[in-house]
Amino acid sequence: MKKIVILISGRGSNMEAVVRACAREGWPARICAVISNRPDAAGLGFAAANGIETKVVDHRRFDARESFDAALAHEIDRFEPDLVVLAGFMRVLTDAFVAKYAGRMLNIHPSLLPSFPGLRTHQQALDAGVRVHGASVHFVTPTLDHGPIVAQAAVPVVAGDDAAALAARVLKVEHDIYPRAVRWFIEGRLSIEGERQDGRVVLTPSEPQWLFADIAGEGV
Repeated sequence: MKKIVILISGRGSNMEAVVRACAREGWPARICAVISNRPDAAGLGFAAANGIETKVVDHRRFDARESFDAALAHEIDRFEPDLVVLAGFMRVLTDAFVAKYAGRMLNIHPSLLPSFPGLRTHQQALDAGVRVHGASVHFVTPTLDHGPIVAQAAVPVVAGDDAAALAARVLKVEHDIYPRAVRWFIEGRLSIEGERQDGRVVLTPSEPQWLFADIAGEGV
């Protein structure tokens, strides 16, 4: 039985998607804890209501990123997780923290990486005039929003879109590909070819690691 710890900062909708998929699909895994850097994160209520232990490591109580990361790692390590899942965790992690969980920490980013790293990805996409946008699940490396890509989902950008409308369309496919990628990890099906920083993720046995969605966000 694999153990998972999920980190959130807000409503935790991707955390909810992972928790629900784990229960619905009967993964050989247990969500041991949901940890937030914000005590008011709405996702903590969902986790507690579903019998998952919750913890808060408030980043505002620390003077440096290094001391916050050390406290966060201490809480994570109490659960001895096989996988750490970042689900809207809005903190830039130190290189030492990332190295500690190298190869066993996943993140989802709301763009088709390597395009549009950082914040305001949906507005970045609109400003660039792209015709497709999306989301990427990747292994976390020291470079922000970078690392071997596990899965991606693409959605169309349509006339009249604003950042909010595009974000809602992308979020729908995030809830599809993130649980799928976490399940692949739990099943021991993911490996990285080449350097961990820039390697290529191989899924065994192979199946599509992408999703193309229509305007409603449904896979096609």
